[in-house]
Amino acid sequence: MMLAALPPMLGGCLAKTAWDVATLPVKATGQVIDWTTTSQEEADRNYGRKMRKQEAREGRELRKEMKRRKAEERQMRRDDRDDD
Repeated sequence: MMLAALPPMLGGCLAKTAWDVATLPVKATGQVIDWTTTSQEEADRNYGRKMRKQEAREGRELRKEMKRRKAEERQMRRDDRDDD
């Protein structure tokens, strides 16, 4: 009895497998395109990250320069005091 029901069940399974095999190249191509292209959202996110890093770097450089100038001014005031 079980053997009589086997062919119809396998027919559906084979049809699905044939469909999967036929559509695999299309799915694979779509995936490759997704991997190789950048969406606008990704581009915006990457640009924002780049700009935040640049602003952070500029902020560090500015603080470093201000600290250097402040130390230079203190040294000049000490030198002026010593000259008097």
